Amino acid sequence: MRTFRHARLLAAAGAALATLALTACDNGTGTEDEGAAKPTRSTTARPAKPGQSEQPKTEQPSPTKESGEPEQPNDSDGKATPPADDTAPSTPVVCNGANTKVTAQTVSRPLNHMLLTVTNTGSKPCSLLYYPVLRFDEMQWAPQARSDSKPQAVPTLAPGDSGYAGVMLAAADGSGDGGTTAKKLTVAFQGRTPNSSGGATAVPSLPAKGVYYDSTLTVTYWQTDPQDALN
Repeated sequence: MRTFRHARLLAAAGAALATLALTACDNGTGTEDEGAAKPTRSTTARPAKPGQSEQPKTEQPSPTKESGEPEQPNDSDGKATPPADDTAPSTPVVCNGANTKVTAQTVSRPLNHMLLTVTNTGSKPCSLLYYPVLRFDEMQWAPQARSDSKPQAVPTLAPGDSGYAGVMLAAADGSGDGGTTAKKLTVAFQGRTPNSSGGATAVPSLPAKGVYYDSTLTVTYWQTDPQDALN
């Protein structure tokens, strides 16, 4: 009885061992190892084309002017602004006795006339404004200017240049009155507004015998040509 039971136990144990062996065999051949590393695709760099550089491109810096060279400022249109011209002419000063030399000369034609000549002795251009204001000796009135002698433009004298004015001393037909002989002449210059002072006066020399004048004494506006002053 005991022997039969022992045989059955051995048979059961053998069957169990056979089952375990078959299971182990199936696990080794039918499945992959989950821990195995999968192969990866290798990549190969493509060769550069002939004449093509593999080095990265770098941006070249923009050219600059040499140090010490001043740059010209630009105006609103993008054009270079030219430098200021320091030699541009300025407004002429007023001619007067301080920057001119004045001479008085009697002439034979027209009769009873005298020519005033003003020469710029200064270093700047000067303007002869309106007409000269004359005073013989201590006379208390000033001769009037002939309106028909007014020039189209104010005479402006460069250094060394001259301007002129004509003086009619007396009527040729003797119609004037109060005639007298003067030994001294003072020439005054007008400023930028009529009848204003232009500065220093001038005292040109008169002939030794003096100059005769009467109530018809008149003067012209300043001119650039002596013939315009006398005619």
